[in-house]
Amino acid sequence: MSLTKSRLLVIGCVWPEPNSSAAGSRMLQLLEFFLAENYKITFVTTAGRSEFAVDLEKMNIASEVIKMNHPSFDELLKNVQPDLVLFDRFMTEEQFGWRVDENCPEAIKILDTEDLHFLRKTRIEAFKKNKNSKDLYFDAEITKREIASIYRCDLSLIISEAEIKLLQEEFRISSKLLYYLPFQLEPISEEEKINLPGFEQRKNFISIGNFLHEPNWNAVLYLKEEIWPLIRKELPGAKLYIYGAYSSQKVWNLHNEKEGFIVKGRAENAEAVMRNAKVCLAPIRFGAGLKGKLVQAMQCGTPAVTTSVGAEGIPGDLAWNGYITSDQQEFAKKAVRLYTEENLWKNAVENGFCIINSRFNKIEHQQEFSKKLAELIQNISVYRRENFVGRMLQHHQHRSTYFMAKFIEEKEKNKL
Repeated sequence: MSLTKSRLLVIGCVWPEPNSSAAGSRMLQLLEFFLAENYKITFVTTAGRSEFAVDLEKMNIASEVIKMNHPSFDELLKNVQPDLVLFDRFMTEEQFGWRVDENCPEAIKILDTEDLHFLRKTRIEAFKKNKNSKDLYFDAEITKREIASIYRCDLSLIISEAEIKLLQEEFRISSKLLYYLPFQLEPISEEEKINLPGFEQRKNFISIGNFLHEPNWNAVLYLKEEIWPLIRKELPGAKLYIYGAYSSQKVWNLHNEKEGFIVKGRAENAEAVMRNAKVCLAPIRFGAGLKGKLVQAMQCGTPAVTTSVGAEGIPGDLAWNGYITSDQQEFAKKAVRLYTEENLWKNAVENGFCIINSRFNKIEHQQEFSKKLAELIQNISVYRRENFVGRMLQHHQHRSTYFMAKFIEEKEKNKL
């Protein structure tokens, strides 16, 4: 379906690195969708260029590094004249949303939350303080900031049904402002299933995740100290390979050949290492959004043992591709069973294929998203009139951020 709007400005939090994080994969999927919808895309970010970032030029996407609190962004907006602006996480909307309102008031504003940051942050704090995150997120500053950003935008893309439910039931946000858009993946064909390595061809356990993300570091440390010793007791010759981008020294310090705990760092080909592993371990104790590593494990026919937090938003009502448990003893037992029992392993693999094809079908999600965008574009005046809270927050943010930004601009000028 071809949309009437044709110019898209994406304000990225970072350069998209699809091989480093789920967030990078998510951004790439969105860019590919808008290209297919015949949008002319400009991607901008304040972050420094990354050697692991996707080549946007090859995708025919213009890109530029921008400055915060600088009038040059106003000039960029006047030159690009976007019909639609996509904010990558609420922080970019906070920083640049008022400038979009001032220079391109008719532009439709879409927020991609990636995951709910306030939920992830307060879950980390709740874990450390042994509290319920619900006791923390209502009073947290980051919650107020992110919810305000959702209101100021015309539509927010939410990656998990669990997060949609939270926003609607706990914060009473209108369903008109929210749109469920999970990962958009190609269905797994029967031929692809046959060509994947089987039970006998695979060996070793695997854990993978970007180590800039605290839940991933915590999960690996938990594996090392509590869970892996239990697995090794049952499987003395087993090995666990730890992969992840941006591995710091504290991660490398966990490496121990004798214990079969092998730290490998960044995977040159994450799909290849996942395809050859027998079982994926992800004892994630806090976090939010969808866990890309677990979705990738399903695509690669690799069963997984994880927690309720790790599985959140992925299977829906379908059976998991392995086991879900938060008890470390049970976690180890289930991991050993998956590793040693072929029929159990094969059944888990099929469950994963079913989840990918039923829950993350690229064609279905993109068709529905295209319809939603067309409806939003056609009825934008009605949407905005009904979102008075958003307009009110927009007014207050515009005034406060405007004067602060102008103050910083003048301060920077005086330094020259």
